[in-house]
Amino acid sequence: MLGTPQLPTYTKSQLALRNGQDKPQIWVAYLGMIYDVTDSRLWRNGKHYEHWAGQDLTDELKDAPHTEKVFEKFVVVGVLG
Repeated sequence: MLGTPQLPTYTKSQLALRNGQDKPQIWVAYLGMIYDVTDSRLWRNGKHYEHWAGQDLTDELKDAPHTEKVFEKFVVVGVLG
């Protein structure tokens, strides 16, 4: 029987290291899911306008000029635990 692979769970501390500076990966969380935005030109050096990578951006999305649909173009790499 084929199942969906289980996504790894990361702590906020582990997510914080994926800020494009401490580690080369650039990850952000939204609604409990962690997205890899490393290849996005809008997240160069782990910064996107006034937002920093390695954080949960759930509460900050309301101030963004875009909707949550923006996350559909990125790969989910884990769950924020």
